[in-house]
Amino acid sequence: MAAGPPLRPWPEPKPGDLIEIFRPMYRHWAIYVGDGYVIHLAPPSEIAGAGAASIMSALTDKAIVKKELLCHVAGKDKYQVNNKHDEEYTPLPLSKIIQRAERLVGQEVLYRLTSENCEHFVNELRYGVPRSDQVRDAVKAVGIAGVGLAALGLVGVMLSRNKKQKQ
Repeated sequence: MAAGPPLRPWPEPKPGDLIEIFRPMYRHWAIYVGDGYVIHLAPPSEIAGAGAASIMSALTDKAIVKKELLCHVAGKDKYQVNNKHDEEYTPLPLSKIIQRAERLVGQEVLYRLTSENCEHFVNELRYGVPRSDQVRDAVKAVGIAGVGLAALGLVGVMLSRNKKQKQ
């Protein structure tokens, strides 16, 4: 009995789809361009499928636009189609998305973790809007943590003053 293709719990990507790859400490993003290939931003030290080791690539200020097989880019990490901003932004025409992505392959571009990362890159290609929810969420978390630390400091100062007043 011949075995069929492996079953996948997610839909097969279509050209123009955003692909979210679940790295151990962050999400890597690519745009599917068909025939099993994605285009993505990869810092020069990026090794396809490198997982956590590839987080070291965030320390560079340059990236290369690469066209590679999705299975090689994802490696052993899980991935999914995630066009999460389709309700907020109208995707650009498919031909424009693919044409813009293909034109950039091989180019070295500026890479900044907070403003020009792989998520900004693919959202710019699909929607014309460079956006990274990972960065937004990290900034919020740091802000909340900062407020929490400030509150703890204030409580400490108040307790210290109260203690001095009782003496």
